Amino acid sequence: MKKAFFTHYGVILLLLCIKTVPVFPAALPDTFTVPQSIPAAIIDHINKNLPEFLQDLQEVLDAETNDLLILVDKQHPLSEHYVPKEIIPLSKKRSYALNRADLSLTKQAEAALQRMAAAARNDGVTLLVSSSYRTYLYQKNLFNRYIREAGEKEAERFSARPGTSQHQLGTVVDFGSITDAFAATKAGKWVYKHASEYGWSLSFPKGYEKVTGYIWESWHYRYIGKEACAFQKKWFGDIQQYMLEFIDAWKKQHRS
Repeated sequence: MKKAFFTHYGVILLLLCIKTVPVFPAALPDTFTVPQSIPAAIIDHINKNLPEFLQDLQEVLDAETNDLLILVDKQHPLSEHYVPKEIIPLSKKRSYALNRADLSLTKQAEAALQRMAAAARNDGVTLLVSSSYRTYLYQKNLFNRYIREAGEKEAERFSARPGTSQHQLGTVVDFGSITDAFAATKAGKWVYKHASEYGWSLSFPKGYEKVTGYIWESWHYRYIGKEACAFQKKWFGDIQQYMLEFIDAWKKQHRS
């Protein structure tokens, strides 16, 4: 039987023969480099509960469909030709409200949004969708506008260069006012508390600009699925970036 041990500073996955440890469903790689951005405390927690972690990881990977867990950030851009599958327009006939008429998401994300919005309605809360899927060209024009208005250095703190925006995935929603004020609203508090129950994850939490590359965005949620939300909270301090970086590294090294 094989047990994996992650080291933070040596960043190597060592394989040890221990009969009492169940075999990970997929074959472990001989070596594994842990992303250095992930804190040592998280890696230590994983090591102390390794069989359980590996089982949870496999379940999350098995549940993934349609690039739900693809890493998109300043170091991992999408192609300008990337277009998500099954993009559909958002409808005024659904439980959520729309800030404008040209909004769209993947079919999978829209269904999850509807489930969450219906639950919010039952609690007397209306979720206003203000931004959703963006093409590469749309993001290019938007980022260039912010450069003109705020300067390049400042723009990079709150806006993504074309190809590096999660919005291009078609699984991201910006809610409400798209300002810090959203966090204190009834809708902002409700989404923060309940989003993960419907598979939605806050991408850019407060105090993690050095990790995510962006300032706090209380309104920006990405659909990653309920399994991944639970996995993120259990093993990665509920920080989406840490989890996605780990999974990205795992996939790349595991199949190589």
